[in-house]
Amino acid sequence: MSAIKAVLRKGFETIEDLFDRIFGAKNNPFYQLGALGWFYFWIVVVSGIYVYIFFDTGVTQAYKSLEYLTHEQWYAGGVMRSLHRYASDALVVMMMVHMLREFAMDRFRSSRWFAWFTGVPMLWLVFAAGISGYWMIWDQLAQYIAITTAEFLDALPVFGESIARNFVTDAKLSGRFFTLMVFVHIALPLILLFIMWIHIQRHASPKVNPPRTLALGTFAMLLVVSFVKPALSQPPADLNYVPATVNLDWFYMPIYPVLNNVSGVTVWIALVAATVFLMMMPWLPPGKRHPVAVVNLDNCNGCGRCAADCPFSAITMEPRSDGSAYQLEAVVHADHCTSCGICVGSCPTATPFRTKSDLSPGIELPEHQISELRDKTIAASGKMTGNDRIIIYGCDNSLDATDVIDDKTQVLTMPCVGMLPPSFIDYVLSRNLFDGVFLTGCRQGDCNYRLGLKWTDARLAGERDPRLRKRVNADRVSKYWAGLTRHKEFFRKLTAFRKRLAAMGPEQDSGQQGKKTGVADINA
Repeated sequence: MSAIKAVLRKGFETIEDLFDRIFGAKNNPFYQLGALGWFYFWIVVVSGIYVYIFFDTGVTQAYKSLEYLTHEQWYAGGVMRSLHRYASDALVVMMMVHMLREFAMDRFRSSRWFAWFTGVPMLWLVFAAGISGYWMIWDQLAQYIAITTAEFLDALPVFGESIARNFVTDAKLSGRFFTLMVFVHIALPLILLFIMWIHIQRHASPKVNPPRTLALGTFAMLLVVSFVKPALSQPPADLNYVPATVNLDWFYMPIYPVLNNVSGVTVWIALVAATVFLMMMPWLPPGKRHPVAVVNLDNCNGCGRCAADCPFSAITMEPRSDGSAYQLEAVVHADHCTSCGICVGSCPTATPFRTKSDLSPGIELPEHQISELRDKTIAASGKMTGNDRIIIYGCDNSLDATDVIDDKTQVLTMPCVGMLPPSFIDYVLSRNLFDGVFLTGCRQGDCNYRLGLKWTDARLAGERDPRLRKRVNADRVSKYWAGLTRHKEFFRKLTAFRKRLAAMGPEQDSGQQGKKTGVADINA
């Protein structure tokens, strides 16, 4: 399975590199799959409400009301019907690609199981909602779907009478059938919305809205398709006639050709088995659990920055338990913690300048203690020569930069670059341990731990605590979010940074470093 994930991840990142060049990281749809799913859901809801206003639940009236929207009110109702259709198809695509990508990136195991586990039932609801919508049109396609689905349901030993017998003749149908379909078609999306809300509960600052430019662009795309190729009904249903061919919506109905050749019981067994397998995947095998963040109350002042920065809501602020004068303390919920270390980077006591006491911050990772990072930084500095010495701080989920290590370059990695307190950059430069600091990590817009890059950028820009001090010379700090595949660009940016440092010469007066603020972002 690891080999499959590696191939998929390489494929995704290769495609995403192309999309980054075309659209930019901010508007790369691969980084916004979940948010786009929400966006398409709301398009489906709004367009569905409009269509429902004109929908008639009579046996023959249902077909006629939709034909009226499509042909007589093509400029509004027809467009809304088409948007409803194509946004529904797009929702299926987003869900499937999103699941495949999360699998490829290995973001579904260990403490991150919850989103995957709650996402699988959403597949059933999306497909059930879409298929029930096709029933309501009551054309030849709806007739085929109704009969085939009824026979499929009859394979379950839970119904007292055959459902399929209701579709023997037109005389057996009534408007109550379409009223029931309307109820089902409305109830299922409401249940889906509730589960979507549950799905993101463990995510702090979840992405439920794509960037405005991407949202407008994808909406315009759907709108153009709606005008160029409007959604049309097939001929009206006639239970006295068996249509020879029907054009299926392959986004929602890939299983129906299978039902023509395989027994319903067999298909039910396969679907249930597939669902159970998907839901159990986070434990097949379970991901490796690293020791979670640990709070040291002796150095925790209850500021709440770690709770605010945690991407997975693994930290809450609760009443003090040690009798301290501070009102609150950080509490880590082990089941939610991914051991990313972003909380450490947010802690004001995780500063390497502390020398009169042990460097034990208010919160830290047992396997990646901040004191060890300081010791490794100091030790690495002793191996350096020249005036263009660079320390690279990277993350374990980015490219392997160890091949650049020499007498001018050292590399230290951590679970996420968001674990690095900005004070380390100040410490390195003010103590003349290195001439420059270079940060790298996951690609822009797709941090493995969701918010690591975002918070790092904000801290360096002085927009989020803990801030990088203004005295730090920005010309001596650079960053490039390389991901796994951008090796050549990473080395090119690093070389350019080294030349800049060599031209600057050694830092003469750390007290005058504040002449320039803001860290150069060389991702562009």
